[in-house]
Amino acid sequence: MKKINVLVIDDSALIRKLLTEIINSKHDMAVIGAASDPLMAREMIREMNPDVLTLDVEMPKMDGLDFLERLMRLRPMPVVMVSTLTEKGSDITFRALELGAVDFVAKPKIGIASALKEYGDEIANKIRAAFSARVRRIVPNKTVTKSVSVDAVLPSAIGRSAFSTEKLIIVGASTGGTEAIKDFLIQLPATCPGILITQHMPEGFTKSFANRLNSLCKISVHEAQGGERVMPGHAYIAPGHSHMLLKRSGANYVTELNQGELVSRHRPSVDVLFRSAANCAGKNAIGVILTGMGKDGAAGMLEMHQAGAYTFAQDEASCVVYGMPKEAVAVGAVDEIVSLRDMARKVLSKLAGMGAQHIRV
Repeated sequence: MKKINVLVIDDSALIRKLLTEIINSKHDMAVIGAASDPLMAREMIREMNPDVLTLDVEMPKMDGLDFLERLMRLRPMPVVMVSTLTEKGSDITFRALELGAVDFVAKPKIGIASALKEYGDEIANKIRAAFSARVRRIVPNKTVTKSVSVDAVLPSAIGRSAFSTEKLIIVGASTGGTEAIKDFLIQLPATCPGILITQHMPEGFTKSFANRLNSLCKISVHEAQGGERVMPGHAYIAPGHSHMLLKRSGANYVTELNQGELVSRHRPSVDVLFRSAANCAGKNAIGVILTGMGKDGAAGMLEMHQAGAYTFAQDEASCVVYGMPKEAVAVGAVDEIVSLRDMARKVLSKLAGMGAQHIRV
């Protein structure tokens, strides 16, 4: 079997050593070179033709974003960013994803050696996802782990009746999802129903992600705090430390956060959110599963479908990684497969047909 050839680019000798050890310990990948700055990396890319790059942001001679922008314009290839867990680091990371990076690895400010080794399987999975991702030439815009069943976090309750006619949009995504969610949300009007979103992302990045979306969208976007009423024209992002669930409080929908064990190898888990929507909203919910690696969300979306919700999956051609939507389609959970560019229009059209108020298509 051909191994995934990886080039590590980082100005820290320690990080280069740790990433090399982690990657070389996996049977299906190998580090073929390590560069301390982008200028050195440029020559190594020409000579070695790696399959995937890991790229630091702050480096001498040329910072990672400048290098990434040039790379994706001239020679697009899969890139996994290595980013610090800081507010500045998260903002830079989202810019890197806009420029075409497939995913990122969170690099803590302290305990780097132990933290990176602990997440060795996650790093390897991100490299595998990048290797299989659809990488496109970008034209810049200047403006593992213990896992449990979803039943351990939230019992199933298919067949419960819904006690409200209020509509909701429930979204799940992983690899490539930050850009897909942005592209979906910016097309939605301020009058759309409340939206709950689980995107696989580590703690420390979800607040910056929500703030970034809030600055771009007509709707208001927040990192969920738990216990807030789900309001029309608002989207709630699951924080990186907790599962997010939909609950009822009298006649209203509210968010709930749960720090239970990992489900489908994730916390937050899309399966947990989707199951809670099946339990609480039933036919009043619309489910949307976007690009991502793995199968988190497939079982939960099937429960939504069985509870009467209408469900959409992003199509293969527009996905960065056609994993999660593919799994949802395979289990019969999906009513309609739609290109990302058409997703908002299709969802709004369905909502209008369901009698959602103030929705114009």
